[in-house]
Amino acid sequence: MSDLIEIVYHDTIAEVALNRPKAYNAFNLEMMTELANQLIHLSANGNIKGVVLTGRGKAFCAGGDLAWVSEYSETYGSSFHVLAAQFHATILEIRRMNKPVIAAINGAAAGGGFSMALACDFRVMEESAVLKQAYTSNGLCLDGGGTFTLTRLVGMAKALEIAAFDEAIPAIKALEWGLVTKTVENGKALEISIEMLNRLATGSLHSFGLVKRLITDSYNHTFETCLELEREALGECGNHRDGIEGINAFKEKRKPRF
Repeated sequence: MSDLIEIVYHDTIAEVALNRPKAYNAFNLEMMTELANQLIHLSANGNIKGVVLTGRGKAFCAGGDLAWVSEYSETYGSSFHVLAAQFHATILEIRRMNKPVIAAINGAAAGGGFSMALACDFRVMEESAVLKQAYTSNGLCLDGGGTFTLTRLVGMAKALEIAAFDEAIPAIKALEWGLVTKTVENGKALEISIEMLNRLATGSLHSFGLVKRLITDSYNHTFETCLELEREALGECGNHRDGIEGINAFKEKRKPRF
């Protein structure tokens, strides 16, 4: 393991920090490969109940390292092809993880950093931080699921506006547009994110994971298919220890112990 990704454990919460502060945490292939691997291990770790993703230094993540792109291969296109494959593996791990993932946006989240933050379940943004899709200003198109998540968070018209004009989005506007869950004082994003994850950790992670999967996949199905998937998932919940405990606690008029 290199020092490109730092893992700090806060009891059952894992803090995953991008650690290239001099490059504003822009990611190259090595960094993204390590991030994907770390997320896979955290997803499988039964002792971990939540993950907070953040950046060291002044930025959350400046996106793909264009200096690396220009040097990796003979063509920029082939470099992007390789880097995007690993980046997308990371995004899929975030979306498929049966645990909550919060982006603690401590500074600029641009390009791939913008898309990665949007892929997380929740986003806590510091007051001085900014979001910027950045791709189109460099003659590129969004990746990392940005076209999927951005459109669903703000709607088609606003998503196209953000993509076309590429203006920096301050925290107050990001909250107003529904791009982030909450805004906090500078230096507080990590702390508040951990507090949120600890609160979620007292609930049923089995229930959370199923709902996360159903919502993520809902855009791929008809209404009738969603109904059937919900019925199957509800039956699964009823047979799971968390569902049994939740129902028994309701009957006994007490708080469930998951």
